[in-house]
Amino acid sequence: MAKIKIKQIGSPIRRPEAQKKILIGLGLGKMNRVVELEDTAEVRGAIAKLPHMVAVVEG
Repeated sequence: MAKIKIKQIGSPIRRPEAQKKILIGLGLGKMNRVVELEDTAEVRGAIAKLPHMVAVVEG
């Protein structure tokens, strides 16, 4: 299956608890951390809920 790299670009400080849990579920939580996950609908949905905090890294 295809892989996707996600980088955290926003801080979870003063964010709703639900957004913090989504970050943890993606394997993030600290600024500038990059994780590589399988490109599934669930992962894409989590990214769509946090467009201000995560970015898809090319390559």
